[in-house]
Amino acid sequence: MAGTSSGIVAGLTVAAVATVGVLTFQASANVPGGPGTARASASPSAATSKAPRDRRNPAALPAGSGKGERVVYSVDDDRVWLVGPSGRPKRTFAVTPGTVDPAPGTYYVTSRANSVTGTDGTPIEHVVRFTSTGGVAIGFSAAVHGTAPDTESTARTGGIRESREDGEAMWEFATIGQQIVVIR
Repeated sequence: MAGTSSGIVAGLTVAAVATVGVLTFQASANVPGGPGTARASASPSAATSKAPRDRRNPAALPAGSGKGERVVYSVDDDRVWLVGPSGRPKRTFAVTPGTVDPAPGTYYVTSRANSVTGTDGTPIEHVVRFTSTGGVAIGFSAAVHGTAPDTESTARTGGIRESREDGEAMWEFATIGQQIVVIR
């Protein structure tokens, strides 16, 4: 009798493990890119071409930069827009990029740190990270002493530097899971 019971238990265990494996495969096949990964845009050309700009107002939110609440970062214009739920910018400001740019796409805030030392050795605050490229973390931050990044450095840096005031606004706006749209 003990042999029959252990055989039944073993059979049920094998069936359960196989079922979990099938369900895991099905779930992973239907999940879009997770936090920190870019998702394909609706239009492949949007990721490779520059988003349309208002020539009369260069600081205006570019058309085709997404919908709803989000942070929009233009790598070509070195500019950020904090966009509210209505789709209208709440704030826009210039930034100084690191030496490594994120690829155009949609990302999500994956981690934050109130204060750390940047890869260039500068004390920074209000760090909002959203991806990494080639092992380099990419995110927004403000230098504690307001210093600009060393443009002569050969270090690979992914810090997108903001003023302290803009860094505070980003910190308040871009919490974990907030959408970040990177455009050209």
